[in-house]
Amino acid sequence: MQPLLILVVLPILVGTGAELTFRDARNSSLAAAIGAIVVTCVAVEALDPRGTWNWLAGLLVSLLPVSIAVAAALFWYGRMPTPRRRFD
Repeated sequence: MQPLLILVVLPILVGTGAELTFRDARNSSLAAAIGAIVVTCVAVEALDPRGTWNWLAGLLVSLLPVSIAVAAALFWYGRMPTPRRRFD
């Protein structure tokens, strides 16, 4: 259950939070990528009771969480209601 939490659920929450914070595709995807790396490294450190994993292990597996977080941010960016321009 912990790998699912670290690799899927937390990056989706990071991407959603980044989009809700910045409301811009470029800034939110950058924040989602950086946030996913930080959250993955911290979660790997925090959820390892024996101390056999370190932040480098989180960095090595961070490609999947980064891609999921950026995809979530871009998904919510496309779903936000935007005012339509009127062509007169």
